[in-house]
Amino acid sequence: MADETAAADMRLDPAGARPGPVLGARPGQVRGARPGPVPVERLRFDMPPEHADPADERAHRKERLAEALRLLGALGYEDGVAGHVSARDPEFADCYWVNPFGRAFATLTPEDLLLVDGDGRVLQGGRRVNELAFAVHAAVHRERPGTVAVVRTRGPYGGALAALGELLAPITQEACAFYGDHALLDEFAAAEDPRRTGRALGPYKALVLRNRGLLTVGDTVDAAVWWFIAAERAAQVQLIARAAGKPVPIDHHGAVLLRERFGSDLAAWANYQPLRQTAPRPVTSTS
Repeated sequence: MADETAAADMRLDPAGARPGPVLGARPGQVRGARPGPVPVERLRFDMPPEHADPADERAHRKERLAEALRLLGALGYEDGVAGHVSARDPEFADCYWVNPFGRAFATLTPEDLLLVDGDGRVLQGGRRVNELAFAVHAAVHRERPGTVAVVRTRGPYGGALAALGELLAPITQEACAFYGDHALLDEFAAAEDPRRTGRALGPYKALVLRNRGLLTVGDTVDAAVWWFIAAERAAQVQLIARAAGKPVPIDHHGAVLLRERFGSDLAAWANYQPLRQTAPRPVTSTS
């Protein structure tokens, strides 16, 4: 019995080599010298990948774009044929990959994506593009030549905030990522003017289009999609808080500090990684 207890109760020796028996320890208990800290250089920390070959970068963007569309669909951010996510081609800066017209987000793979030029002409792919919707993406890409991805789809809370014609208030740590870094297009026209949308966004990461919803951008597909999801969630909290009482905003100094800490596209990319691991595989299309 003593031999069995000794075999079950193990510890690291002071040199951190092989485990040895611990006399008097209970089963599962670790005693003796504790392990030393793992050197920082041995700890993994993911960063956005870099690609020397445009073909590799293109394949990566298309994979992330299709994956993001499936995730947005799974989260309920899809409404008929209205939702779109676009990603600039790494080699042809005036051409963009986008989801095809009339295809459910859940069905999409990289092979289904369309390559479209700034005038809405399909250069690669076998389906039509929603030309009116894509014109907004093209205008934003033109205004923001450093932007890789644009997200313009539907969410109930972003839509409700847009119906109120309000910006995101700095009432939570997460909402402060948008503090002073998003804008409101405070007008509605029956025919959306793409150039006006691009100009209204300016240098910011997000735009509230009154009576329409949210638009977000990023220097990666991951960042742009995270900003859309984060803005939608911030809008949800804001509406709930207002319905329950009077929200208490974070002061200007605190909001700025939080934005500097959590409001970069790199922070968005990092926040998105656990979420993208839940993206569903494509379902079989019936078309």
